[in-house]
Amino acid sequence: MPVPPSARWLTLLLAAAGGWFTRLAFPDPGLVPLAPVGMALLYLALRRDSARWNALVGLVWGLTCFGPMITWADEAVGPVPWAALTVLEAGYVALFGAAWAWARRGHAVWRSGAWQLLAFVLLWVAAEELRSAWPFGGFPWGRLAFSQADSPLAAYMWLGGTPLLSGVVAALGVLLARAVLAAQQVALGRTLGALAAGGAVVAASLLIPLDTVAESGRLLVGAVQGNVPEPGRLDAFGERRQVLDNHVAGTRALLEQVAPGDLDVVLWPENGTDIDPQVDDEAAGLIDGVAREVGAPMLVGTVQYPESGGRYNTAVLWQPGEGPVATYSKQRPAPFAEYIPMRSFVRHFSDAVDLVTRDMLPGTEPGIIPVEVPRLGRTVVIGDVICFEVAYDAIVRDAVAEGGEILVVQTNNASFGWTDESTQQLAMSRLRAIEHGRATVQISTVGVSAVIEPNGAVTQRTELFTADEMVASLPLRQSLTPATRAGDRPALVVDVLAVWIVLAGMVGAARLPRAERPDGPA
Repeated sequence: MPVPPSARWLTLLLAAAGGWFTRLAFPDPGLVPLAPVGMALLYLALRRDSARWNALVGLVWGLTCFGPMITWADEAVGPVPWAALTVLEAGYVALFGAAWAWARRGHAVWRSGAWQLLAFVLLWVAAEELRSAWPFGGFPWGRLAFSQADSPLAAYMWLGGTPLLSGVVAALGVLLARAVLAAQQVALGRTLGALAAGGAVVAASLLIPLDTVAESGRLLVGAVQGNVPEPGRLDAFGERRQVLDNHVAGTRALLEQVAPGDLDVVLWPENGTDIDPQVDDEAAGLIDGVAREVGAPMLVGTVQYPESGGRYNTAVLWQPGEGPVATYSKQRPAPFAEYIPMRSFVRHFSDAVDLVTRDMLPGTEPGIIPVEVPRLGRTVVIGDVICFEVAYDAIVRDAVAEGGEILVVQTNNASFGWTDESTQQLAMSRLRAIEHGRATVQISTVGVSAVIEPNGAVTQRTELFTADEMVASLPLRQSLTPATRAGDRPALVVDVLAVWIVLAGMVGAARLPRAERPDGPA
């Protein structure tokens, strides 16, 4: 039976509400139960057989979810890039809506609630995987999984990583929606069955083991959040020098908590010094001097400028009295922020592209930093990722698979002001800790910085735009979780199945006259 025009327009209101509810599940405010509610509203809104209409529904959902979520992009680079990124991300939900319309036309999916649940989940996860990879390396921010750091469902990260947790949240949304549909039809059995299935999914998460025990000793780390000067107070060089001085002072302040030589390593954030100590003698002297004072190597976030042009966002392990002994360069620079693709074309829309005068180059090696720890009598491997890299599954996973015994997320949130960017990033760091069973330190120039246990629990946390220091004893772990071992294979399987479901639905639609297709979920 066709859906009346008034009901069709109501689906857009459902979609808008669903997108907004889902956004509220992310920090801040982090109302995690609203993520399945938002997905339930999307499922209910996608009731028509028309792929074009469902694409519009998906677009509305995406705009009301991503737009408010990434207002930090407006803060950092202005309204035009923020709007463009919002529309791009919403476009993937529009693609999902169209794909769902096509897939649902298949004979089995039309007539089976279980097949609808499976198809919906597979298509949603595949859409997330696509937007996490393309274009320009993708933008994984806002995946459903990243809303669940404070939920018991977060344990699914340990089992299957981001694809599994996103799929679980989407599945709960479908089950909730189908319970509503069954209740409208006064089908008590189907209503209770859907709710019971959802409850079982939540209960099963409580059975997943999240071990926090140290397997190969503990690492005593100091982490320094130096803060930045007030905007406009200094010239460009003066500000860089002040940021360096702040982090030197913060490192020295660690000695109020520990004695010289007690720490195994000191962690600085991304851009802890934008004056490269590998070429600037004064910066090198400041860093080496304070490293000697605390008696520990220092992982310093800096910038390298190769003679061939461009720049690298680099972490340098500085050994006191010796200098750089290991480096890691960010593999995934942020497009339109750290480098400008299609610069001449994009300039037509915003001359802000010219603020990026030297494009950032991608590093080519995994984030592995070996640190000699005399107290343990061995080398400890730190898995290092820089800023937005925490959102990319493979980059974090490779750092662990290559031997990382703890994770460090070096970041610089200064450009994002008082927005939710830093807490959204912290949620991802917590979920990565669970996914790979590794203690994690997120260290920022301005906050939020935190110490995270392998089960995702935050034991220390700083505030925004303050100078602060943290000292923590972190459990070193070498075992690999199921999610780490599985790698990208589950995501590849999901992608193949999603394509197959859509193609099967198209074939089924060709065989079934349009008049015989039901309009709305079975």
